[in-house]
Amino acid sequence: MLRTLLLELAKSSRLRRWITSNGTTRRWARRFVPGEELTAAIEAAQACNHAGMSVSLDHLGENVGSREDAERACAAYIEVLDHIAAASLDANVSLKLTHLGLDLGDEFCSEQLRRVTRRAAELENFVRVDMESSAYTDRTLRLVRKARAETGLVGTVIQACLFRSEQDIRDLLEIGCRIRLVKGAYREPSQIAYPHKKDVDANFINLMKILLPSGIYHALATHDPAMIDAAIRFAAEREITKDKFEFQMLYGIRTDLQASLVKQGYRVRVYIPFGQDWFPYFMRRLAERPANLLFFAKNLFR
Repeated sequence: MLRTLLLELAKSSRLRRWITSNGTTRRWARRFVPGEELTAAIEAAQACNHAGMSVSLDHLGENVGSREDAERACAAYIEVLDHIAAASLDANVSLKLTHLGLDLGDEFCSEQLRRVTRRAAELENFVRVDMESSAYTDRTLRLVRKARAETGLVGTVIQACLFRSEQDIRDLLEIGCRIRLVKGAYREPSQIAYPHKKDVDANFINLMKILLPSGIYHALATHDPAMIDAAIRFAAEREITKDKFEFQMLYGIRTDLQASLVKQGYRVRVYIPFGQDWFPYFMRRLAERPANLLFFAKNLFR
């Protein structure tokens, strides 16, 4: 119920204005978003690299309403790729297609994505297309396939909460697509998604067991020690070496676990978001784990 409430509140323009204009809430949001400018994200990425972790940079934004906004987002991602190269960072980029204008038409969005992936290919980097709510799943996968027809340096994300995800994974493996497996952070109807955490967890493990032996470099995005332990045990049983996959975690969450995995020799990538449109991302992080909400509330009232 709490998760559902927070995801609903994420749609509130009044709450958005209050949180994003309040100095206290803005400061505590820095736990999850290092800053609104690219320079802050680059500094955070350098610190992660220094700690032995790679990075995925995300310029926050979604559901833009004009072509001008989508084109600005596209240009921002090209700038991120250029800064990664200039700073010699171990980093790639993650983006949402609605930030590149998916709501304005598939062809227009596809052209914006093509501009980003072409620059990534020139710099020998990689673009991860994030998965949004189930309303966009088919269109996202279609545009990913189209982008991969031009360059293999494009991957996507699959959400374990959805019933359809096993078939989507099998279809993507046929074209050699790199996948980030997540549990899913969106509120989805029970007709298409598992309503209970235990079922999502079970499906996450099932999908992990399909991904890791595939011979393709995939990512397991979770802060759940049970999911991480299951993956480590399975990889050991199948003699899948530590350099054949990576764990991914969000900036500011379970930094102790991130460091522990690095110490054990596992590859860890930290997802670092930045930008002015951080409110929806921030609310999803609060909804995901009660500990995040408790941390935020304690410091707010303090």
